[in-house]
Amino acid sequence: MEERDLKVKELRNETLGKLTDGISEEEIFQNITLRPILKFQNNLLIELFISYATKNKNVFFALSIEKKYSYIDNVTIADIAFRNQLIGVIVGLFSIEEYIEYTKKSSKYNKRIITMLIERWKSQLQLLEKNPN
Repeated sequence: MEERDLKVKELRNETLGKLTDGISEEEIFQNITLRPILKFQNNLLIELFISYATKNKNVFFALSIEKKYSYIDNVTIADIAFRNQLIGVIVGLFSIEEYIEYTKKSSKYNKRIITMLIERWKSQLQLLEKNPN
């Protein structure tokens, strides 16, 4: 394994989620690769969302909780450029082997990435506030 792959895997040395008999290849990839990367990149992903919301008229920050949930769903799914940027932040921390696996089912994995990211943001809504500087 190349030096980069070793360093990338060291950054996220834990598996998140259960690896039990009978789970699909996608779930294994999700728990071994995607979840640890999302956890590792959490602060950056929060800042990306805040920056996106700020650049888009600041409407998000004045919304009710339910409307914030809808906003998160809508922009993450509908804004393709933003969605691709988010996926890139995750894919950039794949090892070569993981990237090869990802390319085999990229649309399924992209859907999992976005779904998990939306759930992370909703569960950390209090962190999605504009910095007062």
